[in-house]
Amino acid sequence: MAVYRYRCAACGPFDVSRPIGTAGSAERCASCGGEAPRVFTPPLLTRTPRPLARAYEVQEASAHEPRVVTRPPAAAPRAPARPADPRHAQLPRP
Repeated sequence: MAVYRYRCAACGPFDVSRPIGTAGSAERCASCGGEAPRVFTPPLLTRTPRPLARAYEVQEASAHEPRVVTRPPAAAPRAPARPADPRHAQLPRP
């Protein structure tokens, strides 16, 4: 479903939800019953948060162009080993 905007001369703009491609060039105003011509507005593409839109793009691209792995991933960094001497535990940490 798409949302189409119409502008009544007496009441102002209002939105109508219709299946895509079925919107007429004019609608009857629900308030006054007058003829309201359709107003063309830009699509609401900016409502999707950018990280989510990027995730959708990556997901869509992976269906046609999967990423090829050439080597195994690098090992995770290891935590520093604890000293064997228990007296080191009482020293101040950096």
